[in-house]
Amino acid sequence: MEIYKDLAENHLRDAQAKADALVLAYPTFRLGHLVRGDLLLLHTRPIANMGSAPKEAEAKLLDLRREAAARLHAEARPDAGLLPRALLQLRKDQRHALIVDAKRSRVYLYENRNGEIRYVSDYYFSQGKLGVNKVKEGDMRTPVGVYYISGRLSGAKLPDLYGKGALPLDYPNSWDKLNGRSGSGIWIHGVPPETFSRPPLSTDGCVVVSNDDLQKLSRIVEVGKTPILIGDHVEFVRPSVRENDRKLADALLESWRGAAERRDDDQLRSYYSPRFKSATEEGAAAWIVRQQFLPGAKRVHVALQDTSHFRQPSQEDIIISTFTQQTAVGKFHHSVRLRQYWAREGAQWKIVSESVL
Repeated sequence: MEIYKDLAENHLRDAQAKADALVLAYPTFRLGHLVRGDLLLLHTRPIANMGSAPKEAEAKLLDLRREAAARLHAEARPDAGLLPRALLQLRKDQRHALIVDAKRSRVYLYENRNGEIRYVSDYYFSQGKLGVNKVKEGDMRTPVGVYYISGRLSGAKLPDLYGKGALPLDYPNSWDKLNGRSGSGIWIHGVPPETFSRPPLSTDGCVVVSNDDLQKLSRIVEVGKTPILIGDHVEFVRPSVRENDRKLADALLESWRGAAERRDDDQLRSYYSPRFKSATEEGAAAWIVRQQFLPGAKRVHVALQDTSHFRQPSQEDIIISTFTQQTAVGKFHHSVRLRQYWAREGAQWKIVSESVL
């Protein structure tokens, strides 16, 4: 970015010095070498576009031009006063979250400081050859949704393609399965040792970052805790908009909790959509009956703990709430971890899926 700023101001020597330093620091950064080559050529004659070369080389240069465009586009970061709308509420032990923005080819790292979401850093990434919205195995697309790191794989145990390691994601999750999405092996991973980065659209569906960035992220993310939100429609909004969404998610969940505590089956069923399916593909009526602890008991206390709320980072109007439900009937206690998907249906929000974790 600094090189292009120097060029815009006709500071060719400054741009050249920075390009020399760039390829010295990152000798496998192909785009850096291309920019440096253009600068060397500029000392002798004008050039029309990036990668001035014979026409037969155009196809090879196209990916590098796309990477340059994606990296330069990242300079227009969201305003510092805006927050990702999808991150409504992290639970206390979720110290970080990743927002993977497909349109910007950018991974944003946020940290949780006493309930406040703060921007930390961002990284260039490559996605599926055909973009996002994965549907089936082998479709060369990256999935869209809310996922979690499910493990860690050392680079020493993987082929060179994966670089210095991999962080597998829990795709397909219960929501993906209910929507008929298939496939597996979606990871965040690095690049081969002879490569610094890959073009924006170049993977089989994985999220691919440089080896340096992978190592930074690997030190931060926690298996089973760090949420990874991959979106084709990532919004950055004023804190007040995000807070209103968070209050809505809280109000929906509290209404549901109240009905569960009162054992008001009619009211409870009213929160579930006619198209509801559990992770085991049960309808709402059967699911509600099976989830009741000591059915028939009247004096019941229900409390919800360790709650997180996310909005689906896509065009879908969906809120994903995950929480621990503590139910007490006299001296008997029951605890279960649940995840609910609330979807807007007309003017109302309904639960379209629920699963036990």
